[in-house]
Amino acid sequence: MDYKFLFQKFIQFLFNPAKAWDSISSENRPLKDTRNSFLLPLAALVAVSAMAGSYFLANKQLSFIYSLLEGLKYFILLLAVAYSSAVVLKEMTYALDLGRDFSVAFKLIVYSLTPLYVCLVVSCLFESMVFVDILALYGLFIFWEGAIKMLNPPEYKKMPLLIATTITITGLYIAFSVVLNLVIDRVYYAFFA
Repeated sequence: MDYKFLFQKFIQFLFNPAKAWDSISSENRPLKDTRNSFLLPLAALVAVSAMAGSYFLANKQLSFIYSLLEGLKYFILLLAVAYSSAVVLKEMTYALDLGRDFSVAFKLIVYSLTPLYVCLVVSCLFESMVFVDILALYGLFIFWEGAIKMLNPPEYKKMPLLIATTITITGLYIAFSVVLNLVIDRVYYAFFA
């Protein structure tokens, strides 16, 4: 894992997305670098935050196993949302005649979710700060900049692409979250409670 890449891209995407997309476009790194050096470490950080917040602050009456399952839920949730959103985005770009490249779609989704990772670390650790999650909407601007750089859509296709992607990510996040909550609760109460 490349920690320098993680830290550098993390800061760039939060404070200068246009420059970050320029470097992503020019470097042309393989998809596994995005997954291994960016998505997995940040998903793990969110999972640790969810586990710690659940164990120390939110669910003191439940066992450590529940907190462990809570962290696992967030890890799976972020990976599922990233991959499924990238698959849908790949098909949307094909329908909009902007190409059909999973690697580009995956990079657009993963890097655009950077503000969400930050917000989830805070809101999972301190449950009372869930209002911070609204700041994840900054990811729309990051996606907009990335779509312009990576896909170069004509003006009349930019807004439909942004709206469709927003609906897709939000819908998948909610759907996976509901399903994982049900599964985690059933597993915990069936085997560990």
